[in-house]
Amino acid sequence: MDVGAAKVAAMIPLIDFWHAHPWARLGATIVVALLLGALLHRLVYLVLRRLTRDRDVATDMLQRASAPMGWLVPLITLTVALRMSPMVPGLVQHVLLAALIGTATWLGVSCIGALESWMVREYPLDTADNLRARRVQTQARVLGRAGDVVLVLIGAALILMTIPGVRQIGTSLLASAGVAGLALGFAAKPVLGNLIAGLQIALAQPIRLDDVVIIEGEWGRIEEITGTYVVVRIWDERRLVVPLNYFIENPFQNWTRTTSQLIGSVFLWLDYRMPMEPLRAELQRLCKQAPQWDGRVCVLQVTDANEQAMQLRVLVSTVDSGTGWDLRCFVREGLIAFVQANYPQHLPLRRTELHQAEGAASVPARSGPLLAQPADGPSAGSP
Repeated sequence: MDVGAAKVAAMIPLIDFWHAHPWARLGATIVVALLLGALLHRLVYLVLRRLTRDRDVATDMLQRASAPMGWLVPLITLTVALRMSPMVPGLVQHVLLAALIGTATWLGVSCIGALESWMVREYPLDTADNLRARRVQTQARVLGRAGDVVLVLIGAALILMTIPGVRQIGTSLLASAGVAGLALGFAAKPVLGNLIAGLQIALAQPIRLDDVVIIEGEWGRIEEITGTYVVVRIWDERRLVVPLNYFIENPFQNWTRTTSQLIGSVFLWLDYRMPMEPLRAELQRLCKQAPQWDGRVCVLQVTDANEQAMQLRVLVSTVDSGTGWDLRCFVREGLIAFVQANYPQHLPLRRTELHQAEGAASVPARSGPLLAQPADGPSAGSP
């Protein structure tokens, strides 16, 4: 009994100090709340890790969410603990609430980013037939960017709503300043327009990542789709930055909308006397020799003629536009070399008719009325 009485007597000064110093109680409450929050976060993390160890997307999401959760759970316990203390000023409680909303927004953005990264890994673009992968990646990236913007806007709005002064100022502005609200709407139109355009692109998909497009007269591939603009990688490694609204409001060419297969054309100008069958046989030989040809189309036709030469059009097919360009160059070079080697007299000629002037000395007779002189080719204005 003497030992117990001694212990009670020793604790009396601590109890008196605890009642006499409220700031000590506040500090202890904060420390206990933070320790409890850290312990709870660790426990929740371990449980979720065990539950999601066989699911890649959940594991990636948990890893991304670990940092914001490390702040969110202690902030929740601290906010709940300080709400019950009358000593905490209202400003501190508002700051804690704003921090809680901001951390929750961070957690949501991290989860969206984890889901987007998982879909990009599951559907890589470096495959032969990547149409589905390009569709999925485009939706993931565009919807992910739109989701980030929406979450940030909601988080910012909730934070502002926790501040009474700002809320009252905003209410008065909306009620009495219609012109200012109209100006703000016009100012926000590009942002909202790009956001809506991004959602349209994600759902309707007029373009996708790695699509081949012709825009502003440039050939390129869709390299990146952000929340406000699209980056097109031009063939010579330049980058064309185009607003999202452009693809909704303006026409453009998409060469890989449903498939990457294309038919390319090669034009030649030759003399009328050039026989077609040897050229067609040579074209077939070139196509069968070229690894770029996909075996679908290999055609030679006369498509135009003028007073100097006839126009030949060659059609060849390939699996995509890149190999199509290479095949067109190969066929063009091969046919020109074939004509030079076997039919050089049938290259484009310029014909001139010579008449003998009256009263002039006699001129030796020619074999025909037309004399052929080599020419450089058709005029610049020829089709």
